Amino acid sequence: MLYIVIPVFNRWVFTRDCLLSLRRQTCQDFRVVVVDDGSTDGTAAALAREFPEVEVLPGTGSLFWTAGVNLGLRHALAQGATHLMTLNNDVQAAPDFVARMLRAAEQHPRALLGALELDVATRQPVYGGERFSWLTHTPRPLLAQLPPEQRHGLHPVTYLPGRGLLIPAAAVAAIGLFDEKRLPHYLADYDYTSVARRHGFPVFINYDACLLTYPDESGQEQTRRQRSLRGYYEHLFGIRGGGNLRNFTHFALKNCPRPLVPLFLLNGYARRMVGYFLH
Repeated sequence: MLYIVIPVFNRWVFTRDCLLSLRRQTCQDFRVVVVDDGSTDGTAAALAREFPEVEVLPGTGSLFWTAGVNLGLRHALAQGATHLMTLNNDVQAAPDFVARMLRAAEQHPRALLGALELDVATRQPVYGGERFSWLTHTPRPLLAQLPPEQRHGLHPVTYLPGRGLLIPAAAVAAIGLFDEKRLPHYLADYDYTSVARRHGFPVFINYDACLLTYPDESGQEQTRRQRSLRGYYEHLFGIRGGGNLRNFTHFALKNCPRPLVPLFLLNGYARRMVGYFLH
């Protein structure tokens, strides 16, 4: 059984649209667990009223993404889940999304799988996975490399984001859950999939399964929009900061090939300190 775990904090409009898209799935062989981490916008009451089939786990208000996801994953595993999926609330799933992900999982039972992402407004592809160069600190987006006629099937990648990430329970048994202690919010998904790949679990993006996303609604984009000293501080040191230097250091030390660590760290620090003003 597949369990889909969705961590939420407010933004009920997004959560509702996400859950409605799951109701419209052609394959209904899954259960949904929402981890509501102290929402103050009426999310809990709305979930009980509009989505009684969804299991809701209350959080403390300080879980952030990683601990919230882990809470849901532990619950799912205790219920006998064979496959797990982390899904952000600010996405909508295409009607055949679950069916196509489960079909790929049957063909590659040890693989961790992500999905092609389309802009919800334009329906144009915005994310199709990356192959990362540790030497040059450069992500190589597959969308820029694959001509349209090859944008189907599974493609190996270096890591995957947590929005629509399918994980076999066997991977959790081998490497555990997400690193909530060192990576409480950002990079936990990239770290987890990188660790899984090194432990022999293939990491693929599934171009046949699509999610609709809101590229401008990520926490990183919202922080960068502030363009202030406070925003800059949050970017580099806040838990939700996309350029958090502490999180990046942990990620680098865990995943970068040892001989490249010093160069990778220097490159990464420079990119994060300067990049806030360039986007």
